[in-house]
Amino acid sequence: MSDLASTRSLAPEVAQTSAKGRAEPFGTRPKRLSPGRIGLYAFLIMASAFFLLPIYVMFITSFKTLDEVRLGNIFSTPEIWTVAPWIKAWSSACTGLECGGISIGFWNSVRILVPSVIASIFVGSLTGYALTFWRAKHGNVLFAVILFGAFMPYQIFLYPLVRTFSFLNMNSSMLALVTAHVIFGLPVMTLVFRNFYASLPQEMFKAARIDGGGFFQIFFYLILPMSTPMIAVALILQVTGIWNDYVLGVVFGGLQNRPMTVQLINIVAPSGAEIEYNVNMAATILTALVPLLIYFVSGRWFVRGIAAGAIKG
Repeated sequence: MSDLASTRSLAPEVAQTSAKGRAEPFGTRPKRLSPGRIGLYAFLIMASAFFLLPIYVMFITSFKTLDEVRLGNIFSTPEIWTVAPWIKAWSSACTGLECGGISIGFWNSVRILVPSVIASIFVGSLTGYALTFWRAKHGNVLFAVILFGAFMPYQIFLYPLVRTFSFLNMNSSMLALVTAHVIFGLPVMTLVFRNFYASLPQEMFKAARIDGGGFFQIFFYLILPMSTPMIAVALILQVTGIWNDYVLGVVFGGLQNRPMTVQLINIVAPSGAEIEYNVNMAATILTALVPLLIYFVSGRWFVRGIAAGAIKG
């Protein structure tokens, strides 16, 4: 009876928690700050300042005039706020021989990003599914080879890829860039999805096999709908990795398919020209904007996906 009474007494609190849609901790808050908690807060504040201070300097510098930038007061707010550096960085900054701004590289990056992310996630999930549920001969050896590729620096594979793409007449093309990103993203995507699929119950797959499901039927109708948390993780990893890439864009992009990061280098490091720091800061923020938005919007899904892949059984 006492257990039943205590359960009833907790019922309103449980109902209130469920109505809010989130779990709340029980117990009272600490009434005073302990030395350990003060030290923890101090460390967090210093760590936040370490990462946020450069962003603050970049942001306020991008809204200053060039004459005000030359004064050297990097921490002061602009006396006259102007968006002219942002407009120039986007539409008229020189990125080599062309002065069309960083917008050209932005759309090139989008054209590279979309097919590369879709193809790498699809192939990686399919490979992880095959290595987890379909016990192919020498499957463990194949997975070890793929895993080996995930930890090898991809710079050592550039020359063989250049020779291969040259033989196939693919050099300096969008197809070469997309193919390179898919190849280098496949090991990590396979590892991520295989670990996640290993946590799913095997009985579910066996039941689908008994019901007559084939390889692709089980993948598209059963496994793939359950992969939403891990797809979110893969999406964040691939979007940030492909968008921030510089080396592959230089090697395989050519002059017509240069991504945003390649054009950014030409803006911030001109040869024989005046350095416009306000334009450089604006161009840098514009280049980093897509990964930042992805993390802000999908950060909680990333944590959920990692946690889902870490649970076994």
